[in-house]
Amino acid sequence: MTKYTSGADALNALNATNEGNGGNSAEFASFKTGTVYKVRVMSAFDLIRFFSYGIYKKVNSFSAANPSTLNKNGFPESNLTSWDRAWKYYQDQKKAAADRGDAKAEEAAKEEAAKYRVKERYALGFINLETGKPIIIDFTSLQARGVHAVIKKQEKKLGRIAFELEKTGSGPNTVVSLTPLIDLDEDLTEAERKHFAEQDGKEFDMSLFDGLIYEADEKEMLENLVAAGFDLSLIGESLGGGATDDELPAEENFEF
Repeated sequence: MTKYTSGADALNALNATNEGNGGNSAEFASFKTGTVYKVRVMSAFDLIRFFSYGIYKKVNSFSAANPSTLNKNGFPESNLTSWDRAWKYYQDQKKAAADRGDAKAEEAAKEEAAKYRVKERYALGFINLETGKPIIIDFTSLQARGVHAVIKKQEKKLGRIAFELEKTGSGPNTVVSLTPLIDLDEDLTEAERKHFAEQDGKEFDMSLFDGLIYEADEKEMLENLVAAGFDLSLIGESLGGGATDDELPAEENFEF
């Protein structure tokens, strides 16, 4: 089962640094570049933290049904999935290239390793004021920290102000912003004000997070590796074979 933390626990993880399938039908709301939502934030605790794999435009994001154990820096150290072992393969290649002073090969291996690394993500819940219905948005950890900083700053006013949630740019230039809308009469339509008022005294339905994250078993994870263009023989696997249970020393430090 996917390991995720919610509410206050997810908030603690969101605010921390890296130092030292349910039956729910909820889905992530579309949040591609150019998307703008007017939303109501119900509280500062309507979020979950989870870990997922995926490669943009090649393999859709998913979590492991049998997740690996991560160290305090978010790197897998035991019960490795096939994706963790693909990441480790290129990490080893990167280290070997660095040892022989081959900077070009080191950088190439680093880029490959990043494709397969498990990534920390956050899902935050809002009320879409256009429809009056809850929506859940998927954020990178960096995006979530920026959005939540705005929520935290306005926490005492959440019952009186709305927000505009927007995504612009692409790739490394992607920007996610959450902007307070102070004047509801001016900034919201009559229908949006009605939907805002309807949420007074209510809480976000945290059960919507249950079953939200797609879980892949090890067989499907291997199939996803093939779809990503990874040679399974590099980690001693094939689609007809079984997985091995690798383990990494907890104290070993890896770079993204």
